[in-house]
Amino acid sequence: MALLAFGINHNTASLDLRERVAFAPEQMSDALEDARRAAALEEVAILSTCNRTEIYANLQHSGTEPPLLLMEWLVRYHSLSLKDLEACYYWHRDDAAVRHMMKVASGLDSLVLGEPQILGQMKSAYAVAHGVGTVRAALHGAFQQVFTVAKRVRTETAIGENPVSVAYAAVSLASQIFSDLKQDTALLIGAGETIELVARHLSQQGVKKIIVANRTLGRARQLAEHFGAEAILLADIPEQLHRADIVVSSTASQLPLLGKGAVESALKRRKHKPIFMVDIAVPRDIESEVGELEDVYLYTVDDLREVIEANRKTRREAALKADTIIDQGVAMYQSELRALNSVSTIKAYRRKAEVLRDEELAKAQRLLASGTDPQQVLSQLARNLTNKLLHAPTAKLKQASATGRSDVIGITQELFELTSDDLEKEIVSANASEKS
Repeated sequence: MALLAFGINHNTASLDLRERVAFAPEQMSDALEDARRAAALEEVAILSTCNRTEIYANLQHSGTEPPLLLMEWLVRYHSLSLKDLEACYYWHRDDAAVRHMMKVASGLDSLVLGEPQILGQMKSAYAVAHGVGTVRAALHGAFQQVFTVAKRVRTETAIGENPVSVAYAAVSLASQIFSDLKQDTALLIGAGETIELVARHLSQQGVKKIIVANRTLGRARQLAEHFGAEAILLADIPEQLHRADIVVSSTASQLPLLGKGAVESALKRRKHKPIFMVDIAVPRDIESEVGELEDVYLYTVDDLREVIEANRKTRREAALKADTIIDQGVAMYQSELRALNSVSTIKAYRRKAEVLRDEELAKAQRLLASGTDPQQVLSQLARNLTNKLLHAPTAKLKQASATGRSDVIGITQELFELTSDDLEKEIVSANASEKS
């Protein structure tokens, strides 16, 4: 097995490139099947969020070169050039790959240190791949250990105690721009987990009014009910935009939902009262040209870095403890992997012993049927079975002794629980035999 973690993230790639490499939910099943086939993968799962796209794979080959087949597939699938990825991709193998996955799932590699959504997103990536059939034993084992470690990090450290996330950073920035959110109306575009977090933070800040816009009115109403908000359709945004002092958008749309013209019209109706906008979607929901308007403060995920950096400082101590937990998790993964590797050896050894047992038992049954004394048959059965089981190990031990392989002798003593008393007895017995 050669486990691989390969990808790009907010530290290595621009927002523009991350948008182009992102996988929409409806693409995922096809992408997983295509990747496994085209890149010659045993197993594969894809994690795609606004801040990263990562591919976790079990390779059919175990060469030491970077995973060129995987890079070539990603370039072809998204119609990129190889140069687009060459300067910003990273990859990890085996233990390093599992360690990276643990750091990601625990929020230690996130734009917001310790942000909680990533664990749910990784669980979703695993569930989708498992459903498609591109996750089997190796990746399943890795993911389960990753989830166990991430849960320990959450419960045993303070990494997630404060509500620090992209959603929280957006609301924090809004509270810096507006002195009193109790006088403001917020339009939230989308109805996913991130928008729900934004709504919760805004509600806690006492925002005057929340409007939730979504592609389906049912989901918008479902979310709105939790926060005493108003629900509208995406198609209603142009008519309702002038009411919003704050706009936060996070959808899975492949095309922008808000253009410069619609925002200009809203500003005229507001008599150019400023609008604060945060676009935390990848691909972007709000055209970048909107930021050129004088009365608009437009921020993207990448613009939230300063707010996020201030929050990261409070979590660094917890991150050190989390690193220790991850070290323990990697050691446990290694132990479980070694245990799995021993299973085939144990099964083969037991099968060989059972064959010898059955052969000797059949001989004993034939002797009993011919009238041979049962005591003699039992003694011969025990003697033959013991000799056959010990023949190969004994020959190998003699060979090891002759060639100076003391390590083999030591392992044998440990394997068969031979104590120092057992060895001394044999030495005394050998000496007595020589004297006689």
